[in-house]
Amino acid sequence: MRPFTSSYLTSSIGMAVPDFQSMFVPFLSVLSDGEEHAIKQVTEAIADEMDLTRQDREEMLSSGSQRRLANRVGWARTHLKHAKLIEYTGRGVMKITQRGLDSLSSHPNGLTLKDLDQFAEHYEWHHKKRPSSPASTDGDQRGSTSTPEEQIASLTTELNAKLADDILAQVREMDPYKFEQLVIDLLFAMGYGGSRAEAAKVTKASNDEGIDGIISEDRLGLDMIYVQAKRWKDSVGRKEIQAFVGALAGKQASKGVFITTSSFRNTAIEYAEAVTQKVVLIDGERLGELMIEYDIGVSRDQAFVLKKIDSDYFEDM
Repeated sequence: MRPFTSSYLTSSIGMAVPDFQSMFVPFLSVLSDGEEHAIKQVTEAIADEMDLTRQDREEMLSSGSQRRLANRVGWARTHLKHAKLIEYTGRGVMKITQRGLDSLSSHPNGLTLKDLDQFAEHYEWHHKKRPSSPASTDGDQRGSTSTPEEQIASLTTELNAKLADDILAQVREMDPYKFEQLVIDLLFAMGYGGSRAEAAKVTKASNDEGIDGIISEDRLGLDMIYVQAKRWKDSVGRKEIQAFVGALAGKQASKGVFITTSSFRNTAIEYAEAVTQKVVLIDGERLGELMIEYDIGVSRDQAFVLKKIDSDYFEDM
């Protein structure tokens, strides 16, 4: 493990759990041996190096839903992943990339969100998921003139973005057949299919000429949607979409949904838009968002209720 610099330790020892940006360098340092590490191992190593007390390590968020240390290490992991400084190699397992080693070498005393925004992948994700306030000039903070309602909306968007990332990491480790079942569960939750029992039968364990599942577009089964679900890491190209469209033609089908845990190349998107059949492409990012929206693989943690004046009550008095 690469030792932390004395200046970093001086600023961290004796503190409560530091903010998640302060976790970037310690996180990379744990992974700097080039080996694969589980998130639990990384969290414990960071806590040891920062000399966090048992009380610090067990401190809970105000919601009581998670330890503060695990929460902040988790956020650090999410940002480092999107900056391509680390990569997942399995469920909850990761290793450092060459970019991560280079960043650790050039920023031994600390990395910030501004530093990570120098990488196009992180900048696009970070600012797409959390648009800044019109009055904000600092990429690390929300605008001081934004209203509390705007800040809540921004925070909700950011939390859901991280949750979608965590969901996708889990989905990518599912076996292909279970992934196909998940897809049908999602489509059923979105209002497609007849009864739940009928929807559960449509996914096949073996591929049927490029079709993984068939589900009714409506409760009466007046039209059918053909589904292909791919749990891939590599992006999907035109060739795969062309084969799917060919399978639709073989079934005399006019509608299809192609779902992947990865992404679609531009050539695939352009081809899907050009064909006569209606083909909807859902990539990993959109899949995570839909699973959150339709409560697939997630459960409610906590809810905040905002209240306002009931003008009618006072006017009627």
